[in-house]
Amino acid sequence: WGETLLPLLLEKNTLCHTLLVSPPGCGKTTLLRDLIRCLSERGKTVGVVDERGEIAPLRDGMPQMDVGPCTDILEGCPKAKGMTLLLRSMSPDIIAVDELGRREDVAAVEEVLNAGVKLIATAHGNSVEDILNQPFFQKLKKMEIFEKYIVLGDRKQIGIIKGIYDEKGQKC
Repeated sequence: WGETLLPLLLEKNTLCHTLLVSPPGCGKTTLLRDLIRCLSERGKTVGVVDERGEIAPLRDGMPQMDVGPCTDILEGCPKAKGMTLLLRSMSPDIIAVDELGRREDVAAVEEVLNAGVKLIATAHGNSVEDILNQPFFQKLKKMEIFEKYIVLGDRKQIGIIKGIYDEKGQKC
Protein backbone atom coordinates (compact mmCIF):
# COMPACT_ATOMS: atom_id res chain seq x y z
CA TRP A 1 0.00 0.00 0.00
CA GLY A 2 2.61 2.52 1.07
CA GLU A 3 4.62 2.50 -2.15
CA THR A 4 1.45 2.93 -4.21
CA LEU A 5 -0.06 5.67 -2.07
CA LEU A 6 3.01 7.69 -1.18
CA PRO A 7 3.30 9.51 -4.54
CA LEU A 8 -0.30 10.71 -4.07
CA LEU A 9 0.64 12.23 -0.70
CA LEU A 10 3.67 14.15 -1.96
CA GLU A 11 3.76 17.63 -3.43
CA LYS A 12 7.13 18.74 -4.80
CA ASN A 13 8.68 15.67 -3.10
CA THR A 14 7.36 16.83 0.29
CA LEU A 15 4.81 14.89 2.31
CA CYS A 16 1.48 16.61 2.81
CA HIS A 17 0.07 16.64 6.34
CA THR A 18 -2.05 13.49 6.08
CA LEU A 19 -4.86 11.92 8.11
CA LEU A 20 -5.83 8.25 7.66
CA VAL A 21 -9.50 7.67 8.49
CA SER A 22 -11.56 4.53 9.12
CA PRO A 23 -13.57 2.76 11.79
CA PRO A 24 -11.55 0.72 14.32
CA GLY A 25 -9.93 -2.46 13.00
CA CYS A 26 -9.93 -1.53 9.31
CA GLY A 27 -6.23 -1.04 8.55
CA LYS A 28 -5.29 2.51 9.58
CA THR A 29 -2.35 1.50 11.76
CA THR A 30 -1.09 -1.03 9.22
CA LEU A 31 -1.16 1.60 6.48
CA LEU A 32 0.49 4.16 8.78
CA ARG A 33 3.31 1.70 9.54
CA ASP A 34 3.86 1.02 5.85
CA LEU A 35 3.94 4.73 4.98
CA ILE A 36 6.44 5.31 7.81
CA ARG A 37 8.64 2.54 6.36
CA CYS A 38 8.46 3.99 2.85
CA LEU A 39 9.29 7.50 4.00
CA SER A 40 12.15 6.25 6.19
CA GLU A 41 13.60 4.19 3.33
CA ARG A 42 13.64 7.39 1.26
CA GLY A 43 15.87 9.01 3.87
CA LYS A 44 13.22 10.98 5.75
CA THR A 45 13.70 11.02 9.52
CA VAL A 46 10.42 9.86 11.02
CA GLY A 47 9.56 10.22 14.70
CA VAL A 48 6.84 7.85 15.87
CA VAL A 49 4.84 8.30 19.05
CA ASP A 50 3.58 4.77 19.70
CA GLU A 51 1.49 5.27 22.80
CA ARG A 52 0.19 1.68 23.04
CA GLY A 53 2.93 -0.18 21.16
CA GLU A 54 0.74 -0.87 18.12
CA ILE A 55 2.70 0.81 15.32
CA ALA A 56 6.11 -0.70 16.02
CA PRO A 57 6.30 -2.48 19.38
CA LEU A 58 9.76 -2.44 20.88
CA ARG A 59 11.68 -5.35 22.37
CA ASP A 60 14.99 -4.50 24.00
CA GLY A 61 14.75 -1.13 22.25
CA MET A 62 14.35 -2.62 18.76
CA PRO A 63 11.15 -2.35 16.69
CA GLN A 64 9.53 -5.70 16.03
CA MET A 65 7.96 -4.48 12.80
CA ASP A 66 9.68 -2.88 9.81
CA VAL A 67 9.42 0.90 10.05
CA GLY A 68 12.57 1.67 8.07
CA PRO A 69 16.12 2.69 8.94
CA CYS A 70 15.53 6.39 9.72
CA THR A 71 12.75 5.98 12.29
CA ASP A 72 12.86 6.86 15.98
CA ILE A 73 10.14 5.42 18.23
CA LEU A 74 8.77 6.62 21.56
CA GLU A 75 6.69 3.80 23.02
CA GLY A 76 4.34 4.10 25.98
CA CYS A 77 4.32 7.89 25.92
CA PRO A 78 1.11 9.96 25.57
CA LYS A 79 0.84 11.41 22.05
CA ALA A 80 0.87 15.08 23.01
CA LYS A 81 3.93 14.75 25.25
CA GLY A 82 5.64 12.44 22.78
CA MET A 83 5.25 14.84 19.86
CA THR A 84 6.85 17.61 21.92
CA LEU A 85 9.68 15.33 23.07
CA LEU A 86 10.43 14.22 19.50
CA LEU A 87 10.50 17.81 18.28
CA ARG A 88 12.95 18.85 20.95
CA SER A 89 15.24 15.84 20.92
CA MET A 90 15.16 14.07 17.55
CA SER A 91 14.71 16.79 14.87
CA PRO A 92 12.37 14.67 12.73
CA ASP A 93 11.24 15.55 9.21
CA ILE A 94 7.93 13.81 9.93
CA ILE A 95 6.02 12.87 13.08
CA ALA A 96 3.61 9.93 12.95
CA VAL A 97 0.92 9.18 15.55
CA ASP A 98 -1.99 6.79 15.84
CA GLU A 99 -5.52 7.84 16.82
CA LEU A 100 -5.59 11.58 17.32
CA GLY A 101 -8.56 12.80 19.29
CA ARG A 102 -7.72 14.07 22.76
CA ARG A 103 -8.00 17.72 23.71
CA GLU A 104 -4.28 17.95 24.52
CA ASP A 105 -3.36 16.63 21.06
CA VAL A 106 -4.44 19.92 19.43
CA ALA A 107 -1.67 22.00 21.03
CA ALA A 108 0.92 19.33 20.20
CA VAL A 109 -0.22 19.20 16.57
CA GLU A 110 0.04 22.98 16.39
CA GLU A 111 3.57 22.79 17.82
CA VAL A 112 4.54 20.21 15.17
CA LEU A 113 3.29 22.50 12.42
CA ASN A 114 4.99 25.58 13.85
CA ALA A 115 8.26 23.64 13.86
CA GLY A 116 7.91 22.95 10.13
CA VAL A 117 7.59 19.21 10.66
CA LYS A 118 5.12 17.17 8.61
CA LEU A 119 2.42 15.13 10.36
CA ILE A 120 0.87 11.84 9.42
CA ALA A 121 -1.80 10.49 11.76
CA THR A 122 -4.86 8.30 12.05
CA ALA A 123 -8.34 8.88 13.42
CA HIS A 124 -11.55 6.92 13.89
CA GLY A 125 -14.31 7.87 11.48
CA ASN A 126 -16.34 6.73 8.49
CA SER A 127 -15.63 9.63 6.13
CA VAL A 128 -13.91 13.01 5.88
CA GLU A 129 -17.25 14.66 6.65
CA ASP A 130 -17.65 12.48 9.74
CA ILE A 131 -14.16 13.42 10.98
CA LEU A 132 -14.55 17.13 10.31
CA ASN A 133 -17.81 17.19 12.27
CA GLN A 134 -16.14 15.83 15.42
CA PRO A 135 -15.41 18.58 17.98
CA PHE A 136 -11.70 17.71 18.15
CA PHE A 137 -11.25 17.97 14.39
CA GLN A 138 -13.30 21.18 14.18
CA LYS A 139 -10.33 22.92 15.83
CA LEU A 140 -7.85 21.34 13.43
CA LYS A 141 -10.09 22.18 10.47
CA LYS A 142 -10.06 25.86 11.46
CA MET A 143 -6.28 25.69 11.61
CA GLU A 144 -6.29 24.05 8.13
CA ILE A 145 -3.87 21.38 9.25
CA PHE A 146 -4.47 18.34 7.05
CA GLU A 147 -3.80 18.62 3.34
CA LYS A 148 -4.72 15.03 2.47
CA TYR A 149 -7.19 12.52 3.88
CA ILE A 150 -7.17 8.81 3.06
CA VAL A 151 -10.45 7.07 3.87
CA LEU A 152 -10.35 3.29 4.27
CA GLY A 153 -13.28 0.89 4.05
CA ASP A 154 -15.21 -0.55 6.96
CA ARG A 155 -14.90 -4.08 8.40
CA LYS A 156 -16.57 -5.50 5.29
CA GLN A 157 -13.96 -3.72 3.15
CA ILE A 158 -10.72 -4.11 5.13
CA GLY A 159 -7.78 -3.10 2.97
CA ILE A 160 -9.94 -1.10 0.55
CA ILE A 161 -9.22 2.58 0.04
CA LYS A 162 -12.52 4.36 -0.43
CA GLY A 163 -10.94 7.65 -1.43
CA ILE A 164 -8.21 10.24 -1.15
CA TYR A 165 -9.38 13.77 -0.41
CA ASP A 166 -7.80 17.23 -0.33
CA GLU A 167 -7.89 19.75 2.52
CA LYS A 168 -11.40 20.85 1.56
CA GLY A 169 -12.72 17.29 1.60
CA GLN A 170 -12.90 17.09 -2.20
CA LYS A 171 -12.01 13.76 -3.76
CA CYS A 172 -8.61 13.78 -5.51
